Amino acid sequence: MAKYVFVTGGVVSSLGKGIAASSLGYLLKARGISVTLMKCDPYLNVDPGTMSPYQHGEVYVTEDGAETDLDLGHYERFIDVNLAQDNNVTAGKVYDTIIRREREGGYLGGTVQVIPHVTDEIKERFRTVGEGSGAEVTIVEIGGTVGDIESLPFLEAIRQFRLELPRKDSVVVHLTYVPFIKAAGEIKTKPTQHSVRALREIGIQAEMLVCRSEIPLDNAVREKIALFANIHPSSVFEALDVETIYEVPLRFHEDRVEERLLENLDLTAPAPDLRPWGAMVETIKHAPRQCTIAVVGKYIHLQDAYKSIREAVLHGGIANDARVEMRWVDSEEIETHGAQELLDGVAAVLVPGGFGDRGVEGKIAAARWARENEIPYFGICLGLQVATIEFARNACGLEGANSREFDRETRYPVIDFMADQKDQTRMGGTMRLGAYRCILDPGSIAARAYGGAEVSERHRHRYEFNNGYRETFRNRGVKFSGINPERDLVEIWELPAHPWFVCVQFHPELRSRPNKPHPLFREFIRTALERSEKPSENGSPSMAGERS
Repeated sequence: MAKYVFVTGGVVSSLGKGIAASSLGYLLKARGISVTLMKCDPYLNVDPGTMSPYQHGEVYVTEDGAETDLDLGHYERFIDVNLAQDNNVTAGKVYDTIIRREREGGYLGGTVQVIPHVTDEIKERFRTVGEGSGAEVTIVEIGGTVGDIESLPFLEAIRQFRLELPRKDSVVVHLTYVPFIKAAGEIKTKPTQHSVRALREIGIQAEMLVCRSEIPLDNAVREKIALFANIHPSSVFEALDVETIYEVPLRFHEDRVEERLLENLDLTAPAPDLRPWGAMVETIKHAPRQCTIAVVGKYIHLQDAYKSIREAVLHGGIANDARVEMRWVDSEEIETHGAQELLDGVAAVLVPGGFGDRGVEGKIAAARWARENEIPYFGICLGLQVATIEFARNACGLEGANSREFDRETRYPVIDFMADQKDQTRMGGTMRLGAYRCILDPGSIAARAYGGAEVSERHRHRYEFNNGYRETFRNRGVKFSGINPERDLVEIWELPAHPWFVCVQFHPELRSRPNKPHPLFREFIRTALERSEKPSENGSPSMAGERS
């Protein structure tokens, strides 16, 4: 039978439950134990697909086209396993299923209640992932914090579920906060005590505590926490701030966290070989090469809005033994001050995905600046579309060219609705989502990067390159280097005469891993580094990595 690890949180949100769960998953996998992860979000949206980045951050898309919480990106990057729709459940999904069933007479006229119907549905979803995946251990992260009304059905489901399992088949790991009060010079354990007490009042006893803290916890603090948490001091662990999230598994291992977890689950496994992971972390922290790239977007002040982009750029740096500094440039600022002022000195430009017309002209200007100045350019999703608009206007002479998303009456709709989107009125889950095939043009930049003739990449968009303009673009030097064969849609276009100008309609960042960087990010960063390190006319290294 599958064994379960439930990761809960207390005191405050944003403590890093997703990173903690991912790190536990990595350590178990490194010991030869098969693992899957699951995120339970308490909000009533069916999924985050219709939520603003200001509310939720990035929407992570799985292979099967599910729009999920960004923590699934962390899970996939740490354990290098493709997850699916069932790995992210929301309260909205649960209630939607129950209400549909009730409308169809599925409860035979009975009164539908939170207990047992809602909790039964949640438990069934635990089983679906745990038993359906075939993994030995299923790690389930519960969003929010203990004490939130929204989280109560999930916590009650855990309480019931654990009663139905053998004692050694489940563990609760509670992540909490131990603040250091600088004015008093003291660590305070009271918030953690209250958090654990709230969890116990629900009927859940955590076997392990992971305590976020700015400073190390001495034995006296651990013993005090353990006393009030009703556990042994050896089950209290610290989680200090680290330079990179990929360092967390190494710190956990040093603290013997996964050993204690295995003991609680009655599992034995050989010691892990963490040397490759450790070497990767050393590269992140101390790589000898470096360059600066500009990321031009409109959510640059939101840390989580471009989470996968941040990570994929980092991975591209790892592959090149380099550290990459990202200069976050607000596209609306480009509209005001111009691309030259804000982008001058960078080694490359990346324009990621997004929706809506705010800041779009700034992104178009960034694409033009990179093209005309022969700066490496990587356009992703909307980044392809703004580059398409820019090229149509300034290289093809199609004055006023635009996307139907931004100008329904444009004379030259070089970016247009997909045919099956024109009559779409529902918003949630109706875009082109998930993995689609892409056939690569031999000899293209993309084909050389991938090292093959066909790939599969994940999508999330409603608009496409308008095939009616392909010949016009070809005549101006564009190579359509990636095509979806089923629907004859443009997936990749590039400029062979440019040092590196590649635009993709899909989201390659969703497939990047720290130990398996995405080929396009690897080559994009490689080209940026070459430009940054290229000697200038006076014989000294170029200052492309710094603003002049």
